[in-house]
Amino acid sequence: MDIRSSLDGLKSIFGTTPAAPAAPQAKSGQKTSSTAFGSDQATLSSAASEVSLTAADSDVRLDKVASIQAQLAAGTYNVPASAVAGKLIESMLA
Repeated sequence: MDIRSSLDGLKSIFGTTPAAPAAPQAKSGQKTSSTAFGSDQATLSSAASEVSLTAADSDVRLDKVASIQAQLAAGTYNVPASAVAGKLIESMLA
């Protein structure tokens, strides 16, 4: 399998184009054109825009997240095996 052809396929699916080769860097003592720095451009797909909007409207309970992070850092976070097994079975049946 040729990795490059697979990457080209992914690029065509996501609508991206290969990056242009970088401009040669000037040697010390030479001046560079300011237009080379102003030509960079970035665009977001509609999916990325939707993700960023959803993340902003998230209903994450930051106090609970901070509590679990503190427990993880202290090594005291514990989840009963029966709870993990129950959630696994629940997700498989859904």
